[in-house]
Amino acid sequence: MTNIRNLFTIPISDNRIFGLDILRCMAILFVVIGHGNLLLPEKLAYFANYFVLDGVSIFFVLSGFLIGGILIKALEKEQISVRFLLNFWKRRWFRTLPNYFLVLLVLSLLEIIFTDNFNISEAARFAIFSQNFYTVHPVFFSEAWSLSIEEWFYLIIPTAIIAANLLLRLRIKNAIALSIAVIIIATTVFRFYRYCHIPIHSLEEWDVYFRKQVITRLDSLIYGVLGAWLAFYETAKWLRFIKPLFYVGLALLILPKCFPVIDFGSLYICVFSFSVNAFATLLLIPYLSSVRKSNGTVYKTVTYLSLISYSMYLVNFSIVQLWILGNVPSPGIPYFFIVKYCAFWILTIALSILLYKYFEVPTMKLRDRRI
Repeated sequence: MTNIRNLFTIPISDNRIFGLDILRCMAILFVVIGHGNLLLPEKLAYFANYFVLDGVSIFFVLSGFLIGGILIKALEKEQISVRFLLNFWKRRWFRTLPNYFLVLLVLSLLEIIFTDNFNISEAARFAIFSQNFYTVHPVFFSEAWSLSIEEWFYLIIPTAIIAANLLLRLRIKNAIALSIAVIIIATTVFRFYRYCHIPIHSLEEWDVYFRKQVITRLDSLIYGVLGAWLAFYETAKWLRFIKPLFYVGLALLILPKCFPVIDFGSLYICVFSFSVNAFATLLLIPYLSSVRKSNGTVYKTVTYLSLISYSMYLVNFSIVQLWILGNVPSPGIPYFFIVKYCAFWILTIALSILLYKYFEVPTMKLRDRRI
């Protein structure tokens, strides 16, 4: 028993910000609950969805805030150079790519072995994150759409800031502000352009043409960078009304659940809903950033789930739900879906802990080596 406990034990650093771990934990729970609802009867799933917010959008803003903060501090401290860019990308890619490529390899091998007429070139697009830049994301490894957006964010935002600094001779502060404004405006304008040219009649069409493409969602992460900019350059203003802003952000996220969307082709849903969700999440961060410590079982559970959240995102759907549980035949037993649903959570958490502890952490340690 002790050996099994040690196998799944993860050390927790004292330097973590508990409030942001809460946000990350809630985001991954919303994602996994949303995917798990596909295993439930239709009426139960419909009810459960009322309690699920858009976890991916929360992840986007949180990621933009954290990476934006790292980038701003580095740009203000170090001299801009090719080496600076390479080091930034190396650290980002060592955090995200090893896990991603491992899961991509596993899924590709499963498809090659067990699926007739699988097109390997489709999987090859995932290696350079071109699968959904401005086109519909393939069914294969369907959850990878958000990772593609993240990776393009890592490429575009530092490049835009450095270009504004060198070509326009702007101070770093102003170069970042300009980059934020340009990306938010450009992405919103493109969504409006697409809204005018592509009629949307269903949730599925809205999902593939607006929600899951790089060129329509890049601004969601930029709102996080805006938060990092305010926290660094306008600290007093950032911290002035943290609790009222927190409650406003919660209201903006929760109130839409009281008014189910009927028309997914509306101007608001197609163009502005992403901005509102991102802005609402941003309003949560000033207060949550101030919640540094906690203790007890809730603290450990939240921090644990936060640590393994990326691994959970990668394994819960295609690997656990589709490949493992999807190949378990139903024995015709009443309420067997409960067994399947519980297995979904147990397998997701167990595999995520193993992936995090024995693959993600060791590969992240490599990023501190010199180029």
